[in-house]
Amino acid sequence: MASPPHFAAPGSQSRKPLGKVADWFRQTLLKKPKIMPVPLESHPSDVSQPASQDRPPAASLSPALSSTPPPTHAGTSHSGRWSKDYDVCVCHSEEDLAAAQALVSYLEGSSASLRCFLQLRDATPGGAIVSELCQALSSSHCHVLLITPGFLGDPWCKYQMLQALSQAPGAEGCTIPLLSGLTRAAYPPELRFMYYVDGRGPDGGFHQVKEAVMRYAKRAVNTDSVSRDIASVVLTAAREPAPPDFAGS
Repeated sequence: MASPPHFAAPGSQSRKPLGKVADWFRQTLLKKPKIMPVPLESHPSDVSQPASQDRPPAASLSPALSSTPPPTHAGTSHSGRWSKDYDVCVCHSEEDLAAAQALVSYLEGSSASLRCFLQLRDATPGGAIVSELCQALSSSHCHVLLITPGFLGDPWCKYQMLQALSQAPGAEGCTIPLLSGLTRAAYPPELRFMYYVDGRGPDGGFHQVKEAVMRYAKRAVNTDSVSRDIASVVLTAAREPAPPDFAGS
């Protein structure tokens, strides 16, 4: 009896194609990790560029952090003579306006170029008279009182004198009386504790007034310099570490 023909199992013929497909997928998967690092190594900027776009460059931050006003400029512009708007505030009567203008012209035209306040010239239009006077006195280093017969007979001038004295009661040399056309006996009793400039000289006492203002300005600058030095020493001492406490040792 002839043996029956041998038929291969149904799945035996398809094992080889399926094995080839599986091998192809396996090789493809194994090759992907090798291919992916290549573009990353050749183009490193592709990863770092978004971070650099979101974050400002370091060079643009440094000027903003270091752009502070120079300390020397701030110190010199707000200290000493330049801490106030005017060097001199001239107080006078209305009838002595011409003499006050002559004094101001002399002081402003000198080599020191003193900054003067003359009420009728420098007061703010529309401002209150009393407020303008008080502001001018507080904004000036020195106050010159042009004491004449008209000054003594004007209640407004007496108010100017008292206001000038109250602005700096303990500042020696801040108020400078200029006695003109009067004798010593007519000198106001409110000013007896300070010397006055005699206006009977050839220049009307203008030169002495200028020298008095310059002396006061120089003293103010020196005082301010000493104050800054003291403040610097105190600040340095405050920054130093405290000494060790040996009480518990």
